[in-house]
Formats: sequence, C-alpha cells, structure tokens
Amino acid sequence: MKKGFRGTGTVERVDFPNKGIAVTDDGDRVIVKNTIPGQKVEFVVNKVKHQRAEGRLMEVIEKSPLETEEPCPHFGMCGGCTYQTVPYEKQLDMKLTQVKKLISDAIGTEEESGYEFIGIHGSPKKSEYRNKMEFSFGDEYKDGPLALGMHKRGSFYDLVTVSDCQIVDEDFRTILKATLDYFSKNNIPYFHRATHKGYLRHLLVRKATKTGEIMVDLVTTTQTEGFDEEELLAGFRYALLTRHYDGRFKGVLHTKNDSVADVVKNEGTEVLYGDSYFYEELLGLKFKITPFSFFQTNSLGAEVLYETAREFILGDDKDSLNGKTVYDLYSGTGTIAQLMAPVCKEVVGVEIVEEAVCAAKENAALNGLDNCKFIAGDVLKVLDEIEEKPDYIILDPPRDGIHPKAIGKIIEYGVENMVYISCKPTSLARDLQIFMARGYRVEKICCVDMFPNTYHVETVVKLSLKKDTPKIEVTMEPDEESNYTPEEKATYSKIKEYVKEKYGVNVHTSYIAQVKRMCGLDMGENYNKSKKENPEVKQCPQEKVEYIKDALRHFGVI
Repeated sequence: MKKGFRGTGTVERVDFPNKGIAVTDDGDRVIVKNTIPGQKVEFVVNKVKHQRAEGRLMEVIEKSPLETEEPCPHFGMCGGCTYQTVPYEKQLDMKLTQVKKLISDAIGTEEESGYEFIGIHGSPKKSEYRNKMEFSFGDEYKDGPLALGMHKRGSFYDLVTVSDCQIVDEDFRTILKATLDYFSKNNIPYFHRATHKGYLRHLLVRKATKTGEIMVDLVTTTQTEGFDEEELLAGFRYALLTRHYDGRFKGVLHTKNDSVADVVKNEGTEVLYGDSYFYEELLGLKFKITPFSFFQTNSLGAEVLYETAREFILGDDKDSLNGKTVYDLYSGTGTIAQLMAPVCKEVVGVEIVEEAVCAAKENAALNGLDNCKFIAGDVLKVLDEIEEKPDYIILDPPRDGIHPKAIGKIIEYGVENMVYISCKPTSLARDLQIFMARGYRVEKICCVDMFPNTYHVETVVKLSLKKDTPKIEVTMEPDEESNYTPEEKATYSKIKEYVKEKYGVNVHTSYIAQVKRMCGLDMGENYNKSKKENPEVKQCPQEKVEYIKDALRHFGVI
C-alpha cells in the first residue's frame, strides 16, 4: 500500500489515542483516526512507515452498529468530540478496553502481574459538563463572515461557530452568540494567522459548576486602527451583561496578546467589569480561579477523580497517614494536596508553573489549611532541595509523564506506597514499566472519565514496594581491567549478541534502550529516541525485557 492510495475498510477496533484500525477487503490494515469500531470508511493513505499505513478519513460510508445517539449539529465538522454518536455506556466500554490493552501490553495482564483492574467511573454529567472553553475568532471559509468557535477537524485556519455545542451549558452558548453578534455588527476584523493582521483573537469563558459564577475574557491584539477601542469594549461589556443567564457574572476581562503563535497568551489584562477571579468548590473545599490558572475542566468529574485517588491512598484505614509527610508532585493548584492535608502531618506540593503555586498557597489559606507547603520548580531539581522526606508520594504529571531521571529520584525514597494519576495512558504504561523494574508492583488500577464524547480518559494507579524483592541498583564503577565503565563496555551490539547466543532471539535497539531506562540508567533525555514528533514506539515484550536484563547483569551494568 503506497502513499496516496484511496481505499475503503471496516474499522476493526480503536486503540488509544483515537487510532482506528481499518481492515480492507484485501486484509490490509490502515490506521484511520476519528473513527468508531464497526464503521465502514473511505480513507487516503498519507503515511507509510515500516510497512504500516496511516490514512486520513475522507468519509464514513456506513455507520457503526454502536452509533445510535443523535449527535451535536456540529459533530463531524468540529474537531472537539469523537464519540458523540455512541451511547455513553458504550463510550466507557471503549475507553476501558483501550486502557486495559495498553497496560497489559506494557506490564502484563491482571493474571500475569497480579493487579486488580477495578473498571471505569463515568462522569456525573454526560453533556454540558465543561467549566471552561477557549473559542477562536476567524472565518468558516476563506473571506467568509466572522466566525467564533472551534477549529474544523483537520484544518488550521477554518472555524466552526459552535453555537449549539453540547458539552457546555446554555450560558456558554448565550455568551458565544452575544459576542459574535456584537463584533459582526461592528465589522471588527479577526487576527489572521497568515498575515498577522486584525484585532479579535480568542474568547475565554469559565463558569463554576457549584457556585454558578461566570468569567469572560476577550483576547485581542493591540491593532486598533479604524475604531475607538474604549468605546468598543464598553459596548461589548453591555452586550454581555444585558443577556439572561442561569449563573451570574463575576467578571468581564480584556487581555492583550500580540504573539504570533495561535495560543491564548497574557500580555496584560484589564478588568472591564467585576473581579479578575471567581470561586469554585470541590469536595467541600473552596478554590479561587483566575483566567489562566489551571483547574480541572469537569468539576463534578474532578470530584470523582480525587475521591478515587483518596480511596486508593487511605483504603479502609482513614488514619493511615496520621503524623506522616506526603509529597504531591506535579501538584498544579494543589487540589489533591488540600484534600489530603486534614489526614496527615504535612503535604509538600511541587509544581513548575509559578502562577499555579501562588494559587495553591492562596487556596490553602482560603480553606484554613496551614500544613500545606508549595514549591515552584521542576520536580527533577526540587527533589534535591526538599529537607522533609516523604512517607507517601502522589504523582499527577502532565501528559508526557515523568522524566526518567525524576522517576529514579522518586524511587530512591523507597516509600511503601504511591498513587499515580495519569491523563495520558500511553505515558502511564511507559512509566509503570520503570517502576516495576525497580521493585514496585501495581496493586490496582481504575479509570475515570472526565471528558465524555471525546477519547480522553484519566487513570489512577496504586503502587506498592515489593518487600521480598530487592530494588535494582545501578553500578557505575569503572572496570579494573580497562578505562571504560561497565555500561560503555556493554554496547548495543554486544547485548544483542549475548541475547541471540543464549536465548536464540533477536532484540531491537529500541528494546534495549527501553530496558536501560527501566533500570534507571542515565542515557540523556533524548538518547536513542526518535527525532520525529509523536513517534510510535513499540513496547518491549516482557520476555525480552528479562533477556536484556540478564545481559546487562552479565556485563556488570546492573
């Protein structure tokens, strides 16, 4: 199958993230994104690598038997949702199946590795669940009328005005319509991504689920030729505040951004009405939220996520952390830290985003918690500076997971138990391999769906240190008979030769690199990694992991 080939196939399954495996009549398999199991689709192959073809979805010829729901009117054009035509229980089944496959491929099945996969918790709300949206200004087609909404699927320039979006409530839709009507009537130009000319860029809308407080932030350039900006913004404020809402307005803001990049960036914010913050509540705690501070976008789903994590941490013994120090690494605005603070001696949160750390400190004070300590900095560096040693560690890293060197430092603390909260199962599967190779076992796993109608899913994992298994120690002592370290003597070719001679199988270089990282060997952040963006990396089978470890021991590396 060659690049440019146009064909049809039936989607056999969908792997995370959103990778449909379409099978043609000839039995060929093609990866086609944005598809659902059972669909018959037309595709065009746009990439072929290592005899694996990837294609772009052109048309759904036949719907899947799973598709029984009435979709949002923007479904298919908007790139926001993928599974909206599938009943929610089926969506949960699909996500659970995808995560279980990733985990079992990485560390073995439940039977092989002895962990418990509890299942998946659904979101309390299946629609109108989002508390934050970032809408973009543009046009639906070249030189078309002003649009405000989301990018069309597969397009960098074209937008869809999502006036009937189903994952936000009516207040969001009212704000979108009022904003679009006002600026269309006044013929205000949007910022064109190609010419870098224009005024309107983004509309940030946030609404607290519990308190009902609403905040709107209009993001523009400073290009104000042809109109009076002060007068224009006063009219915008009036257009918003004179509409009917179920919630209540807390603030209307204006942010300036002259960056060329198509991102919401704060280069100065002024308050047009009210305050520059609002409040939300989670599990009895109160949180102050500013326009650009991180906060889970599904408030009710976040309660399910954090309740699950807290149950994994405490179990049946609610006093298990009494008098103990807890590390909350990648702590964000400190939500999970503040939930754990009442049941332990101290929580130390580490987060690289300074604004989030400031918010965490302010929120802890707001909730009357004086045993939370938040540090701004990279986890990899901060761990060397903290004097308090942890009795328990909570991990909630960004999508890319944990830096390999940071994992090594985390493991060195030797805490008996950890909980890992992941927003990207592929990163989680990779990191779990390293933890298991260094003496930890996976006890239980549970998925939590925070994003209905999309392919995203959160996963919570409890890890415990195997007391009967010694941790692997990395030795970097120079060999007495040469000027090379053991690791330098154990070249990739020698490891391959050893495994081939002893076990009669071939091992790929990438497999050796994976196992080295599992064992905490310092090879540099990008050593032996693909230079391509989002590379597909096949996980080393567990059998070959053991063969490679044997070779590393033979050469004195571990």
